[in-house]
Amino acid sequence: MKLDYFERKQAILLSKIDMKYIRIKYYQMLSSNERLLGIIGARGVGKTTLLLQYIKKLSQKALYVSGDDIEFTNTRLYDLIDEFYALGGRVVVVDEVHQYKNWAMEVKNLYDAFPDLTLRISGSSMVNILYEKYDLSRRLVLIHMKGLSFREYFEMEKGIELEVLPLERILHNAPTISKELMFKYEDLYAKFRNFLEYGTYPFYLEGLTHFEGKLFNAIDKIIHEDIPSLNKIDYTHVSIFQKLLFMVASSKKPFSVSMAALSREFGISEPTLYIYMEILDRTGIFKSMKKYSANLSKKPQKLLFANSSILYAYTHKFGLEPDIGTVRETFFVNCFDEIFYSDIGDFRVGENIFEVGGKNKEFTQIKGVEKSYLAVDTDFTTHPNKIPLWLFGLLE
Repeated sequence: MKLDYFERKQAILLSKIDMKYIRIKYYQMLSSNERLLGIIGARGVGKTTLLLQYIKKLSQKALYVSGDDIEFTNTRLYDLIDEFYALGGRVVVVDEVHQYKNWAMEVKNLYDAFPDLTLRISGSSMVNILYEKYDLSRRLVLIHMKGLSFREYFEMEKGIELEVLPLERILHNAPTISKELMFKYEDLYAKFRNFLEYGTYPFYLEGLTHFEGKLFNAIDKIIHEDIPSLNKIDYTHVSIFQKLLFMVASSKKPFSVSMAALSREFGISEPTLYIYMEILDRTGIFKSMKKYSANLSKKPQKLLFANSSILYAYTHKFGLEPDIGTVRETFFVNCFDEIFYSDIGDFRVGENIFEVGGKNKEFTQIKGVEKSYLAVDTDFTTHPNKIPLWLFGLLE
């Protein structure tokens, strides 16, 4: 009976899972009353760990399976769940669901056939699931799981819990908050420097010796498997994404995007390049930045990595030193879901203007500008409009 195989495998996995640190925000989302909930995120951000922690904390019977399990070569997911349901199981977790052929159709059938079944699915191929989800219509609720924030990284390292801060509180109380935390945790700023280099991905805990190799493997899978699986690009164009990795990593400042120049260099049309840029935004490798404007534009102005860990890894791979200014800006922009480049200062978040720089950065470029702040790479500050960069890593 195939169910025995999967239950035995689940028991082994649960026996090894660490419950010391749970990403509460995402765990609470998983524990909602939604019948069908999907969690997506870049490879390596901790989705499998979270799903196993979710099952381990459940009091009811649950089943964990992975879409890439070899047993699915001769077992249908629907038949397996039907058997599990008949034996009283009411919670099913399907990890790496995008690896299972026709997953959207079978998940839809399970949802419709078993009204009291709770389904949790996950996928590392964000682009695949985002495109397939339309087949599931109103049934599927998606959660986008990000890499570790600095707050989460520090909590894992120290075994403590830090307060999640709203932006307004950071803007108005940075000197007080930064001094209190720095004096309480003397290694906080040192931990921040480590976080910039490798802290986004929980698998750093497995050891730093092979950290970058694992990260390269994860990104290679996105480029060579996830993106081509969409059937929206010519496979011969995969090299374009590799070239962009080198361009962004080797740029001495945030990479400026000229769609016309890039389309000529890559030998593709601008409309095709726009499609590729949209796909890139969904992969968890890059974050494209637009300029603040009253008129909405889909044209990206700058291209940054989705986190500074990727920047460090690829500059090392290409024998380069990461530009510290780009590291700072990469960290800063990825602290916000909605942020724009600005003609005044560097960035705009809502009505607030930010200039990012080192600890000796002055207000020259934003002098006299209302609601303007310096985000500076320092341990703590005494100036009301100078905010330590790391503090934005505590945002809610």
